[in-house]
Formats: sequence, C-alpha cells, structure tokens
Amino acid sequence: MEADAEILEPFHLHFSDLMQLSSSSSSSFSSTELERLDSISRTIMETLGPNGPGLLAITGVLKSSQLRQSLLPLSRKLALLSNDDRHRILKDHGLGSDVPLKNLDRSVSSFALKLKYVQNPNLELSSGGSNFGDEGSCIIKEKNPDLASLDNEFKNLGSSFKELGLCMMELGLCLARVCDKALGGKELEQSILESCIAKGRLIHYHSILENLILKEVSRAKGSRKGPAKYQLQLNCGARKADYCFREAPNPTDSLTSKGNERSCRASLSNLWQQWHYDYGIFTVLTSPMFISQCHSPVVEQVCPSPSGHTYLQIFDPNKNNILMVKSPPENFIVQVGESADILSKGKLHSTLHSVCRPIDQDNLSRETFVVFMQPAWSKTFSISGYPTENLRSTGHHSGSCVEEVQVAEQETQKLYQQIHEVIPPLSKRFKDGMTFAEFSRETTKQYYGVKGLQSNT
Repeated sequence: MEADAEILEPFHLHFSDLMQLSSSSSSSFSSTELERLDSISRTIMETLGPNGPGLLAITGVLKSSQLRQSLLPLSRKLALLSNDDRHRILKDHGLGSDVPLKNLDRSVSSFALKLKYVQNPNLELSSGGSNFGDEGSCIIKEKNPDLASLDNEFKNLGSSFKELGLCMMELGLCLARVCDKALGGKELEQSILESCIAKGRLIHYHSILENLILKEVSRAKGSRKGPAKYQLQLNCGARKADYCFREAPNPTDSLTSKGNERSCRASLSNLWQQWHYDYGIFTVLTSPMFISQCHSPVVEQVCPSPSGHTYLQIFDPNKNNILMVKSPPENFIVQVGESADILSKGKLHSTLHSVCRPIDQDNLSRETFVVFMQPAWSKTFSISGYPTENLRSTGHHSGSCVEEVQVAEQETQKLYQQIHEVIPPLSKRFKDGMTFAEFSRETTKQYYGVKGLQSNT
C-alpha cells in the first residue's frame, strides 16, 4: 500500500540562507551567523553526499507559488490539444518536444526549451526559437476567433516558462557555488556557466482516463462505425480534445483491482517514468501539481496529492530501500546528477529515481516543470580520484548491491533486483577522457537505444 511506503522529507534550505552561503563576501556577518551558515553548509554536503539522499528542497523563493500556478496547468492543456493546434502554439512560443506526441499510449507529454545564459555581472536569460506573436499568427487570429481565443489561453506560456526557468537556474547556480566552496575550487559553477545553456522541460504525466479519451477521439475521427464504449462531444471550433461523458469508461483493465492493491513502488510497470539517473550536474524541479478530471460533466480541478507525497521516488543505496519524496507545493527540489558526482570525485551523490503512478487514481494527472543544468558538451571528464567502487556498482555505491543485503520480503527483493537490471552501470557508460557529449550519447544509447536496457519498458 502507498501508506506503507517510507517517506523522505528532504532537508529544507531557505532561499535567504542559500543567497548568503553563495555570497562572495562574508565580512559583514557576525561570528554567530557565520557559525550558523557553516552548519547549514555541512548539512547541505551531507545531504547531497554519499551518505545522503542526493537531493534537497529549497523554500522561501519569492513569486515561486504564482509562477508555478501560472505555468503548470498549461502542460495539461497543451497535451490535450489537437496535433495541429499544439504545433502552432509551441512554434509561436519557441518550444519543442522531445517525446513522440502522436503516440496515444504515451504516459508523458514533454514541452522543452533551451534556456541560455548570458555571462555578465547580472545573470540574464534568453531563449532560442521563433519570435512570439509573429505577423502570420496575428493574421490567423483575425480570421478565426476560435484560434484567437485559444492563443489567448496560452499567451503567457513563453514568458512564464522563461521567468520560472531563470529563477530555477539561479537556484542551481547558487547551490553549485555553495558546493564548490565546500569542495574547494569552482568546478561546478564554471562547468555550468561554460555550457551557456540549460534545458527547461514542462511535463504532463497523463492520467489513465486521458489516454482512454485520446484513443477514443482518434478512433472516432477515423471511423464512425460500430457502437462507442462511451460518447464524446468535441469542441471542434478550436479542435481541442474537450469532452464530456454520456457514460463513464471502465478502465479496470489498466488498473490493479482493489482486491490486489499494491504500493505504487511494487512494480516496474506502474510507473509514469522509469528508474534512471539524470546525467547532468543538477536537476531543479517544481513540486508537482495534481489535476483531477471529474466526469459527467467534465470538471478539471487542482487537488492535493492523494497520498501527501510527490510520487517522486528515490532508491537509497545505503538503506537498500525506496523512499517517497514529500515536499510542499511552494518548494523546489534539487537533485544531483551524474556529472556532479563525477566532477566532485564522488563527494556528491547522484540520485537514482523514478515517478510512480498513484493506486486507484485513474483520473489524476501530474504536472511539473524541470530545469536540467549541465556542463558544456566539450567538457572533459577525468577518472582520476573518482572512487572505483562507484564505477563497478549500478547504484554507484557498494551498499546498493542487492546480494549484500538480506531483504525481509521476497517480493521487495525481487523488485530491487529488477530496478538494477534496467540501469546500465556507470562503468559501461563512463570512460576516462570522455567529453560530456560522449557521456550523454552513450548513456542515452544504453538506456533507450535499440539494445538499451529500457528500450522496451
């Protein structure tokens, strides 16, 4: 059961403390304040280090709640647009996608934009892509009021994306400075700045109900023959996948029956996102937003997590256990990636994680925004000083080997073994002298390539 899952409440780093710790000047601080900040710095390194979970939460960021509420609901709206309308909206705002959006079985819809650093005394942000509101779009709006209304619904997409992205990039950069001070040097900060870019990704995790609806919409468009399992009314003016039910679908074929309920961590198949490591330096995430769709008629409603946690789960190699991450809506979560693990010579610990689906919640979707901070593609990695035991183990640490730990429940032990079977070991992806581009390419190949461990998961 989900309630039985062990909950992780990450260390909360207040934004004001992060700013003070990352400041280059500490002469104005009292001895008491310096001692307090030093204690926080040690806690950060312990939290992100080999004996910690490899992630923390940042709280107290101004405007974070407003920006999150403005941007996150747009991910679901984009995911449910017709392909033509979605393509036009994304093009107008300079966004793209890195998942096949025509795949009706997709569990995730992702909308991405490269966020560029401009190195000057004040960190600024720009974005690639087409200009907003170009003349062609304006002509279309004048001719078609439905499209004008649809465009107005997404008018803040690009600006909200970039503003929230800039905020999250600043958090990651400041945290890199804090870690560099503890490690000695400026390796992490310089690696981030030298890359010139970060990748922002607005992600919608589909509910099971949505996938059924999308398939029915597609089927109904292709053929009117035969009785429909349920009937849909489409808003054809804007060609959105808006709908209402005459009869609610029965998605029990896609769900575990109540008599056999299991925790969302009890299967590799009941996942929104499969187990993996991020291979950049830091991944900065908003706490997720959940949207429930009530039918007859359809009502969309932002709701709290049904379990109280984020459904982000991490594998703790020290405990050989899965932990569910709990974080308030206004917080940001920062995870350590494999590049930071390598650059810090193992003093920072990359996080093995996945996103699980809630049990018996077929009408619940999940929205989040993520910024991936990475080194320059030409950044060269060195194996010198990196712990060899981290290379040999799939979990990067000797404690993660399933054979070395006696797990009480046989089913749980089997799950842990399955997790490690779909994670390509670092030793097979990371070679001395490899550039970040080569590491990225090899990692992607071994996860998702033709013969990748997760090519069919």
